Parts: sequence; structure tokens; C-alpha cells
Amino acid sequence: MGRGPHHLTMRAPSPTIECDLRSIAEQTDLANVYDLAKVTALERADILSGELNTNIYLKREDLQSVFSFKIRGAANRIAKLSPKERARGVVAASAGNHAQGIAQAAKYYGTQATIFMPITTPPIKTKAVTAKGAKIQLVGDNYDAACEAALQFAKNTGAVFIHPFDEIDVIAGQGTIGKEILDQCGDTPPAAVYISVGGGGLISGIGAYLRTHSPSTRIIAVEPEGSTTLKTSLEKGVPTPLNSIDGFADGVAVKLIGTTTLKIAQAIDPETVLVSNDEICASARDIFEQTRTVVEPAGALALAGLLKHIRQGKAPRGNTHDANTHKGPCIAIVTGANVNFDRIGYMVERAELGAGGEILLAATLPERPGAFLQFCQALGEHAVSEFNYRYADQHSAHVLVGVKIKSVEEGKNIIAKLQSQDIEVTDLSDNPLAKDHLRHMVGGRASGRTPERIYSFEFPERPGALRDFLTTLNGDWNISLFHYRNHGASTSQVLCGFQIPNNDASALEASLRKTGFAMREETNNPAYQYFLKNDG
Repeated sequence: MGRGPHHLTMRAPSPTIECDLRSIAEQTDLANVYDLAKVTALERADILSGELNTNIYLKREDLQSVFSFKIRGAANRIAKLSPKERARGVVAASAGNHAQGIAQAAKYYGTQATIFMPITTPPIKTKAVTAKGAKIQLVGDNYDAACEAALQFAKNTGAVFIHPFDEIDVIAGQGTIGKEILDQCGDTPPAAVYISVGGGGLISGIGAYLRTHSPSTRIIAVEPEGSTTLKTSLEKGVPTPLNSIDGFADGVAVKLIGTTTLKIAQAIDPETVLVSNDEICASARDIFEQTRTVVEPAGALALAGLLKHIRQGKAPRGNTHDANTHKGPCIAIVTGANVNFDRIGYMVERAELGAGGEILLAATLPERPGAFLQFCQALGEHAVSEFNYRYADQHSAHVLVGVKIKSVEEGKNIIAKLQSQDIEVTDLSDNPLAKDHLRHMVGGRASGRTPERIYSFEFPERPGALRDFLTTLNGDWNISLFHYRNHGASTSQVLCGFQIPNNDASALEASLRKTGFAMREETNNPAYQYFLKNDG
């Protein structure tokens, strides 16, 4: 089978590291995954390929029996257990996909699986794991707490702990995706493969195989902007924990990359691209339009990176159906489809913004007859997706409006036209407070007699989280604004306003830090200033 010449310029790895990559590739060739996993389709995205003049293929790991690639690593790891190890059982920590892979592989190979999952794990995932015969222990608010409990369980019982990404057998199992891709591409190797990154097991396995057998293929690691564990650790040169992580794409929301996977990633030396949550939602919509499958946010991550590279002019171009080009396809790994039903609405809501098909504007209108009509006339024939009006005072009014657009340039033209008519406009399309809270809020403004501070929080989605928050505050602060938003993830977004009679912001912040919840002050956020700020 032809693998193609080496066209890519990259840092030459040391002989020892190169040998490690080759060794991982050899273990991938020997990986025992196909009793449980299947060779998934490499499917051309005809709609996107035609629209973007780029040959785009999707590697459909969402079609596995557990709806994610995780079955590969779990199957290979458990297949290699000795009879004595299987008799002791296996244990793992996971919020979802790894748990399902371990549960199914354990059932097939006749060993008992115990999975430690955060209390915040949605029921759809716990039910899927128990249906496969595994025992579940719900512990803590996040993966770290569940993992600590799983390790203690392994120590106490002798059960074999199986890491979700930082074990060579798991990595080699995931690497079979890379082997399948090269087999499916034949004599024209892929120009680029886009791979989502959480703990690094997927990119380690696929990347090692591609570097060994198709060195001309560009390897691109895709991470959410709020969870850059690989990029951060590559820059630091050592595994570096993130201070906070955005849990929207929960399948890749990992605070610390593995020691083994970072070492392998350093040898692979991938390019990196970061994408926003809105871009992930837009990518999920594109996958749905191509496949009629709703994937989880992490499942859409790789394609989001590819689409961003195309917009930036950084992706390989060319269509293999064109006789004038010999470039192979650009491939995005669709890693999974274990999406909670109640997340779908949120993803639909944000897809237009992520695709550049909508702009969210705040405008100040003079409070006089005809001003509202003038504003609507300035928008012309553009479709309005939502309209929110708020009386400010006798001189002005504030409007929050979503406008459908076909390009970034069109959005700029709309803003310029409004400004030319002396309408004050602020673009809130990239403002999280406006998108997560403001467009869903109603009500008046607090009295201006008492100073107010606004903070956003990330609450774990578990019973008692709000009670714990208020108990820690101990009733010292009057809450003047509160908006809770959950989109089916393990965490919820909360916006909270506090009155501080003595204007003692430092005492308020000290009290808020005791809650232990991630927080950010939003008092100077333009969305608050426009629509929610008190009259003082």
C-alpha cells in the first residue's frame, strides 16, 4: 500500500522518541479491538466539500456500538489482562464515554467493572453504563474527585485501574483509527487529519501511526478555547494543570494532560487550533446536515477546527475529483454522539453565531416617536432572529437584536449603516454574558441607591449546589439579580448580582471565594451596563 512521499517540514525527533512512535505504531498493528469495535466509515462530506472547495471526509466513530471511539482503547486494554487480573475486576473513572467502553469490554471478557462517576453525570450516561453490567459509584463534582476514589478502590480491592488515556495499550487501541484511515485512503494519503484533544490518548495513537506510515500528512490538534490542556503543556514543556476548564465539550474537558500522552505529543509535534463553543455548535449542525446524526460537542470539535482553518486559509485545498490536483482529503474525526437530549436546544441556539450566520447587537435609541421605525428601516431586508426592548429613561431606550447575516462583512456593513444614522451600536456576538444570560432575562433594574456588583459562576449540576452556595455566603449579602442556565452539561452557568451597602467589594469577593465555585466579575461587561445596571 502506498504511503506517499514526505512533504511536511517539521522538527526532527530524537532517535529514541522516533523509535517510541514506531513502537506504538507496531502495537497498534497488533491491537485486539475488532471483537468489540468495528471499522467505521470514512464518509465524504459532500455538502461542505462543495461549498468550501475542500475535500472533507468524516471518520465516523459515532457509529461504534457505544457511540464513541473509546471502545477501541478499552477493548485492547482489557483483552490483554491475565486470567488472574480479570478475576480481580477492573475499575475506572469517567463521566461518560470511557465508562461505556470499559463496561462493554468488561462484560465481553467476563470481568466485573466498577466505574466511579461524578455526581453531576447525566442519567443518560449512568443508565448506559449500568445496562452493560457495570457497577457505578457516584462521587464528587468532577472527574478528579471520581478518579481519586477509583484509585483508592483499586488499592483496597486489587481491581485493575484502567486510565482513560494515559496507558500505552489504550493509546494503541485508539491508534487503530489512524491505521483504518490510511487503509481507506489507499495510495493517496490524507493531506491533513484533525483530531480532538482532551487527555491526549486519541492524538497519541493516531499521531504515532501517521508519523510512522504517512509523514506527509499534517496532524492538527483541536481544542476548545476554554480547555487548552495540550497547547498549554506543549508550551510549558511539562504537563501543566489548567486553573479552570470550560466543561461545554465535556468529552475533552480535561484539566491535566497525561505524562505519557504529552511525551508522545511532543514527538508527534502537531499543529494546534483552538475553537469557540459557538464554532463547535456550528460544526455539530454541519455534521447533522451531512449525516442526520446529532453528535456531542466533543464529537464536533475536530470538524470545527478544520472549518476554522479553511476560513483562515490554513487548510490544504483542492478536490480529488479535480484532475488537476493530487492532494488527499482533509479528515475530521467525529469522536462520539453521546449527547444529552436537553443540550440540543442550546447547541441549535448557538450554531448560527458560531457559523457567522447571526450577529447580536445592542443599540441605544432616542426615546422619541419614530426612532424604533428608523432603526428597523436601517436593518433593511435582513431577517431578525430576536428583538428585546428595554426602556432606559425618558431620553433613551436599549434594544438587543439578533440579525441574520451571510458573512462577517455583511455584519460590519449593518453596524456601519446604523452608526451612520447616529445610532449607538455595540456588537455582543462574542459576549458570553449576553449569549448565556441576557437574551433570556426579563425584569427591571435595581435601585441606584445601593452599589451593585455582578459575577458569573459555574455551578456543578448536582442537588444542593445552590443551597451550599447561599449557606457559604451566610446571608451577609443581598442578592439583587439571579439567573441560572443549564444546557445539559455537568455544570450550570449562573449570573448573580450583590448589593454592597458599604461599597466593600474586597469583603464581598473574600466571601464569594469561600464558595469554591469558579467565578468572574462582570460589572463592567457592556451587556450588563446596557440592560441590567441600576440607575445609580
